[in-house]
Amino acid sequence: MNASGRKRRIRRRLRRMGRNPRTRVRGPSFNRLIPNIMTMLGLCAGLSGMRFALEHQFEPAAVALLIAACIDGLDGRIARLLKGATRFGAEFDSLSDFVCFGVAPSFVLLMWSLEHAGRYSFVPCILFTVCMALRLARFNASLDDDDKPDYSYSFFTGVPAPAGAGLVLFPVFLGLEADRLHAEGLAAFARLPLVSAVCLIVTGLLLVSTLPVWSFKNFKVPARYVLPLMLGTGLYAALLVADPWGALAGAGLLYIAILPFSRRSYHRLKLAAEEMSETVEEEPA
Repeated sequence: MNASGRKRRIRRRLRRMGRNPRTRVRGPSFNRLIPNIMTMLGLCAGLSGMRFALEHQFEPAAVALLIAACIDGLDGRIARLLKGATRFGAEFDSLSDFVCFGVAPSFVLLMWSLEHAGRYSFVPCILFTVCMALRLARFNASLDDDDKPDYSYSFFTGVPAPAGAGLVLFPVFLGLEADRLHAEGLAAFARLPLVSAVCLIVTGLLLVSTLPVWSFKNFKVPARYVLPLMLGTGLYAALLVADPWGALAGAGLLYIAILPFSRRSYHRLKLAAEEMSETVEEEPA
């Protein structure tokens, strides 16, 4: 008797005994679902930020968007660690990024200071959201590009989506810090519609620019700077707990300050690679 006939006979015996044979569950393992679940939680956090902004609760709105940014930084790495990276997960993550970092921040700024600023107050919000969509589409298209030089893998083309969301929320961070310090003049400045409009437009242009920006994925720290870097990270973490809005506003200014150095580093690597290729071509066969 062959194997299939033997299995049928065993099933018939089990049914006579009142027991159903256990069927094997087909589908992905739970480990492969964890990254998608995290992406879903990040999307829910971004949508919650919009809901808080609609109620003019800007502190919870900013916290919700920060949670979405933290989850976005973790889900991809966890997917690679668990070997659960899929095409569906990548597309889902990109759509979640568009909502959390393209739609939600502009909506928060609209409710922050642009709601009653006139008929053209919505234009900067549209510009930022469109630029974020273009930036994410360009990033997804570059994943299939195998012709990029090796030195370019340490750089993003344009400001990445989470960093762009953090930069555009600078007026909110500054205003919340001013409210904490009871600095009425600084709070009034942070709520000026012109400040929010400028942040939306400038950040949108940085998103779609060709500016090379450090990705910090393959960033190597010299040995003598490891200890100061660890101490500085601990100090910033303590400052973030004690004064979160001031620390976030300062981080935005610091990020803008390092962009020229990132561009200079990229061009140095590019020149070094071009000189090396010219030397190889000039060598005799």
